[in-house]
Amino acid sequence: MSQKRQAGFFDRSGDPKSAITTLTHDYPAGHVIPLHFHDRDQLVYASRGVMTVRTRNGTWVVPPHRAVWIPAEIPHTIKMSGLVAMRTLYLKPRLAKRLLPDCCVINVSSLLKELILHACAVRTLKKTVKWQAHLVAVILHQLEAVQTIPLQLPHLSDPRLVRIAEILMRDPRDSRTLAQLCKGTGVGKRSVERLFQQEIGMTFGKWRQQLRLMQAMRLLAQGAKVTHAALESGYGTPSAFTSMFRKALGITPSSYFK
Repeated sequence: MSQKRQAGFFDRSGDPKSAITTLTHDYPAGHVIPLHFHDRDQLVYASRGVMTVRTRNGTWVVPPHRAVWIPAEIPHTIKMSGLVAMRTLYLKPRLAKRLLPDCCVINVSSLLKELILHACAVRTLKKTVKWQAHLVAVILHQLEAVQTIPLQLPHLSDPRLVRIAEILMRDPRDSRTLAQLCKGTGVGKRSVERLFQQEIGMTFGKWRQQLRLMQAMRLLAQGAKVTHAALESGYGTPSAFTSMFRKALGITPSSYFK
């Protein structure tokens, strides 16, 4: 089902004549931007703090030095973990033609970071102004070269899968096996494994791993120690969490959040 044309208030994104408009705002920990959508494609970057973006189809965790790409007209909410310094670019639809038509988390290079911050300082970029047109072109070039990273948790729709997912989302520390979780749901382990693959193209184990990693990211952003974040997210040991974190982001959690 498409994420577009669903409920949520319409948030118009500034000057319609500009190729890129921007938003600079700092939010307190726990703040939630309610369900809304824009008439422009959106690149949401946090120079500090962690954001959790939710749409009908999935949840994306956006740590520092990463950004989330949200195409126009997709209703979404954003929740802040820790103090968040949000810097957002709003691009005219189809300006960045090569980016995905769905939400994704992307790496933000040092150059792209400076381009985002500079654009936010300028506030609007018009193609009719020569130096601004050059800046728009460099931003688009950087966006077309970005690498997406796996910080997404797809949402489930099958009621049998939703019941299992809700148990784990309430408490990622729940250590029960899939067979144990299936008891009382009216569906067997093998059926659940098959349904996960059919619905989201992901194994149950991978989905659970993503849930735990995203929970740990939020805790770390709030100032939790690595050991506490690991255990509260369901990892058996801090070393197991560190290994998974390094595999997903290429760096240890303590180094990443320094």
